[in-house]
Amino acid sequence: MYDAYSVVDVRNRDVVDVGAFVGDTAVYFIKRGAHKVLAIEPHPRAFNELIRNIRINGLQGRVVPINAALGGRQGFIYVPEDLDVGNIMSTYFGYEYARYVPGYVKVRVMALGELVKEYEFSPDVLKMNCEGCEYDVILNDYGHVRLFNELIFEYHRWITGIPVDAILSILSRDYYCESIGLATEDYGYVHCSKTT
Repeated sequence: MYDAYSVVDVRNRDVVDVGAFVGDTAVYFIKRGAHKVLAIEPHPRAFNELIRNIRINGLQGRVVPINAALGGRQGFIYVPEDLDVGNIMSTYFGYEYARYVPGYVKVRVMALGELVKEYEFSPDVLKMNCEGCEYDVILNDYGHVRLFNELIFEYHRWITGIPVDAILSILSRDYYCESIGLATEDYGYVHCSKTT
């Protein structure tokens, strides 16, 4: 996984880390020279571990933890509460899961525009490993995606049913994108650098 992220130049740059999980990538980006990381993680147990890892690594103030999901628009979803951290897969359920289900916890869904308004950061790097939300964000909030200079994301056609070409055609307006490592129609990493 970290090999995929090594193509991104994070030195002295701000990173929005969507799907931060327990903070491993946030710590990785800081150790590689990132100025600041906004670490977005919806699952409460993973988020608690994220906060713990920030403390253990002495990164308070450099890693900003945000307990939310990212989507193409504001709202909320419910995520399963009683999963062990080792079994959490922060699957993007979509807005149709915006109703209470027993054993689930309500989580805020933020749009990139909200992040821009609520947090001070430079839109340098956007990393998305959010089990499907990358499609919603790129397809429905591209005006804010295009503010970023560099993108890296994991795509999940097997979750969304949408081919990666659907988002690559949109990204090609402003970015040069290439697959990183082994990529299939269903799953892979894409790195994009701004061309405009």
